[in-house]
Amino acid sequence: MEIKKIVEEIVKAKQIENIYFVGCGASKADLYPAKYFVEHNSKLKTALITANEFNYDMPSDVGEKSIVVTASLGGSTPETVTATGKAKELGAAVISLTMEAGSAITKDADYVIVHGFAKNYAAKLEKMISALKVAVEVVNQVEGYVNYEQMEDGFEKIPALIEKAASQVTVQAKQFAEQYADASQVYVLGSGATAEVAYATSLCLFLEMQWINSASVHSGEFFHGALEITDKDVPFVLFMNEGKTREIDARALTFLQRFDAKVTVIDSKDYGLSSVVDASVVDYFNPMLLTAVVRVHAEKLGELRGHPLTKRRYMWKLEY
Repeated sequence: MEIKKIVEEIVKAKQIENIYFVGCGASKADLYPAKYFVEHNSKLKTALITANEFNYDMPSDVGEKSIVVTASLGGSTPETVTATGKAKELGAAVISLTMEAGSAITKDADYVIVHGFAKNYAAKLEKMISALKVAVEVVNQVEGYVNYEQMEDGFEKIPALIEKAASQVTVQAKQFAEQYADASQVYVLGSGATAEVAYATSLCLFLEMQWINSASVHSGEFFHGALEITDKDVPFVLFMNEGKTREIDARALTFLQRFDAKVTVIDSKDYGLSSVVDASVVDYFNPMLLTAVVRVHAEKLGELRGHPLTKRRYMWKLEY
């Protein structure tokens, strides 16, 4: 069932007062643009919650008037599988996102959205895009959304732009790999709908997949503590958005350049985001484009370091 029809069926059957997004790690981060959209365009209550916190300390209003969107790439993340079941028990309408039809997360879901991953870079962003589509449909069908057509147009155009950007960045990504191959730590900055792209880049691409010490900081929070570690050649990755929060990112960049930090800037403007997505909704499409571009950077880094992104010490190997 297509996403529009899923939401139509839900809002026809029940009054919706809140929508929660639940996942772990990269899947949690993939849900952030959807939560960000609802938060900035609706009066519906919303939150993004890591799955086990949802399980152990669930919001008190999860119930018959709730939509809970859960996500797990392979569909077997234990915490998220449990969260899906708990939401279902409380009477929420549960939508699960996974690339594996019939996986454990689907068993208690009312609706399942199966997305791609392996085919290309655009496929790797289908989970994030699908979650955002759910958010847009919920807001539009419950309250009405003035820029709905512009979002629909953006959804049609963003996959091609993702593929184009990923194909164009190989040279820069190789240069990044050469410059950061011996880094003992990398700090990652981002803002707006891209804030958890910075989080996932730090948590997954650097810590998990490269075993490089890393921390993510919201660009707007950088001046409230993290600026103190700025120094010559200290490595940073800075995501630059097009849209309302660009000035927040630009302020951080100016400071980093002032003290000669080693900064890799990944900027949506360099890949023509606003040339294909209307300015009224451009904020919500930054995360997909920037995630694809940084993924190429991470792949080249892993190749140069002889450390593929699939290499693990503990994950999938130990009970924990």
